[in-house]
Amino acid sequence: MSKPNFSEMSREELASYVMKHRHDDEAFYALADKVYASPRIRVQSMEQLADLIRTTQKTEGDQSAG
Repeated sequence: MSKPNFSEMSREELASYVMKHRHDDEAFYALADKVYASPRIRVQSMEQLADLIRTTQKTEGDQSAG
């Protein structure tokens, strides 16, 4: 199975992928790059990035349940 093109994925899609494929370092770093490039979010630590991913996952889960 080939990996998706991370540069074509939205930040939300990539966050979802990272949560499902936690050992995929390439995807994690691609997500970190997208988050860092976002003008509205400044990540200061790996823990903050993990919190952002969890928040995104919770938000997506809440939207699909409703």
